[in-house]
Amino acid sequence: MNDKITYKDSGVDIELADRVIGSLSDRIRATFRPEVTGKMGGFAALFRPHWRQYDDPLLVSAADGVGTKLKIAFLTGVHHTVGRDLVAMNVNDLLVTGAEPLFFLDYLATGAIEPDVVRSVISGIADGCEDAGCALIGGETAEMPDFYGAGEYDLAGFCVGIVDGSKVIDGSAIRPSHKVVGIASSGLHSNGFSLVRKVLFDVKGYTTETRLNEIGKPLGEELLTPTTIYVKPVLDLCARIPISGMAHITGGGFTGNLPRILPPDCSVVIRNGSWDVPRIFDVLRREARLDDDEMYRTFNMGVGYVMIVPPDCTDAILESLGTRGLNAWVIGDVAERTDPEKVVRFV
Repeated sequence: MNDKITYKDSGVDIELADRVIGSLSDRIRATFRPEVTGKMGGFAALFRPHWRQYDDPLLVSAADGVGTKLKIAFLTGVHHTVGRDLVAMNVNDLLVTGAEPLFFLDYLATGAIEPDVVRSVISGIADGCEDAGCALIGGETAEMPDFYGAGEYDLAGFCVGIVDGSKVIDGSAIRPSHKVVGIASSGLHSNGFSLVRKVLFDVKGYTTETRLNEIGKPLGEELLTPTTIYVKPVLDLCARIPISGMAHITGGGFTGNLPRILPPDCSVVIRNGSWDVPRIFDVLRREARLDDDEMYRTFNMGVGYVMIVPPDCTDAILESLGTRGLNAWVIGDVAERTDPEKVVRFV
């Protein structure tokens, strides 16, 4: 047999991938910060930090994905919002140290490139980078035949930021009597979707077009609401107000994330009813028959980001966040830890 079999014949179209990414070059360049140098399309990206503005510059890194929320994108054909989610999950994690995100890289892998889908995802990533103030400096689009189902893809993101060593926020300044400020989430964000899909789609038989009385919009639209990016309003506060500790409320909810920043002698008491809980959580509680412990261990429950601060700082924080269009509440207090099994308590 003398017939030639090319890479394209095996399912990998390099030229198509290059054309799709090339068509996004202007959109990607729009995210560039002044520190980005060199040309697009090289083997690696170049970034020249402004080191001199820091006394003790520390690089901070984060990596994350979007999880099975991608399945909702596949079902609805809406792919822009998961790109924003990818950025949010990374920059919000990096932010808890007080770091400013500098640049972002993405990885998109799929069985066969669908140009409109790739453009939509990467455009969403670019939008998220602009919201966070970081450059979309590079990435990889991998075409892997027979590895993913038709119409499916996976996403991973990587972010690098910088913070002055003297200004790192690591929770060590947290003391009993400090206040817990919760900043509103936009909904589920990007966590708990394996449970969400099982309950709403597999058990209850709902579809992405189902309209539930509590929500008032198609279920798919609600579930694809993108994760809030907290970077700019929080960095503004960090520059003006002493912040003792911060936490991104992601997988593991309150009980999994708050203990990560608390000193060994501190616990947190959260006051139920002190913030607005989006209706989607009421739906999940009812349909899955979950108790409070499971809800707070799985979901953000309407609080996507937490700041722990001295008592006299709360009014200024709430006012500042309000001017940025973010709802926030004082939702609890730091207390002395008396029970090592109950680091986070709800009253």
